[in-house]
Amino acid sequence: MGERLIVGTNDLDPDRLSAWLAQSLPQLSGPLTITRLSGGQSNPTYRIDCASGVYALRRKPFGPLLPSAHSVDREHRLLSALHPTGFPVPKPFVLCLDESVIGSIFYVMEFKAGRNFVNGQLPELEPAERSAVYHTLVDQLARLHAFDPADLGLSDYGRPGNYFGRQIERWTRQYRAAQTDNLPVVERLIAYLGASVPPQTRTSILHGDYRIDNLIFAPSAPEAMAVIDWELSTLGDPLADFAYLAMHWSLPAGSAAGLDGVDFDRTGIPTLDAMVDRYCALTDRDGLPNLDWYFAYNLFRLVGIVQGIKRRIIDGNAAGAKAETAAAQLLPLADKAWDFARRAGAPA
Repeated sequence: MGERLIVGTNDLDPDRLSAWLAQSLPQLSGPLTITRLSGGQSNPTYRIDCASGVYALRRKPFGPLLPSAHSVDREHRLLSALHPTGFPVPKPFVLCLDESVIGSIFYVMEFKAGRNFVNGQLPELEPAERSAVYHTLVDQLARLHAFDPADLGLSDYGRPGNYFGRQIERWTRQYRAAQTDNLPVVERLIAYLGASVPPQTRTSILHGDYRIDNLIFAPSAPEAMAVIDWELSTLGDPLADFAYLAMHWSLPAGSAAGLDGVDFDRTGIPTLDAMVDRYCALTDRDGLPNLDWYFAYNLFRLVGIVQGIKRRIIDGNAAGAKAETAAAQLLPLADKAWDFARRAGAPA
């Protein structure tokens, strides 16, 4: 479950939190046991156990942050819009904009207990179960992309049109703001991606980090109980989400959710072609464009995220114990992104 919180200047004050919750969330009753959950490098997440049940708290990280990063108020808004539709997200209860309570804004939501798969090969499951889990994964993504943002009051949740162009500009700014080294491969990526943006034909709600470990599955069925970690959500081209998920079929098996080299017939894990066909059938598409450009873009975005982690390590504000390991992936991610860019047509 993660380590027990150490109360002090570097973490939240449970007494102040308890007093605020007593006023703002009265159904949460009894003494609080607060545990910081392990994993992730973005918004710290805590489990709150008390007499009335189990809850989760998401806050901004500690210390100085990059512009527009870690917007937990946006997460709360999106969950508030999606939960009434029946889409599997935790129910949000309350948002606190008063930074004096725990040192940053935060929100409290339902805690979803279930199975969380980190290894994309799903070694603990049988072949039929693996197929079902991956089908659920793509089905829920297609369901998310089918929502009309205006119907959910989210028409202003992101700017319409030119999604990839704007995202390349955004992640370039994020990278520059956190930059610690001069990496020529990243400079080539920035130039190529900015000059080769594909046209956008649809606009959907995007999760922004849609992968298997950001779903909570039912304890004994391939049912999605919750899609979590909406920090990067926005409106944009749905191919960004699908390509980010599809990219895992090109990453080495054994690297977290990577599936390259997997025996699909033996394991029951669907091939990428099968996932593309299923997504297209559910979203009324005839097919998808070559995904190499989108893979290069998604890895470049990860470069920006990892560069932010590296900067927070230097500043002493990294949010997780695995921050050093994540930061070490900066150059390998950039090199892999350039490999995909070359496949997509980038000049040598």
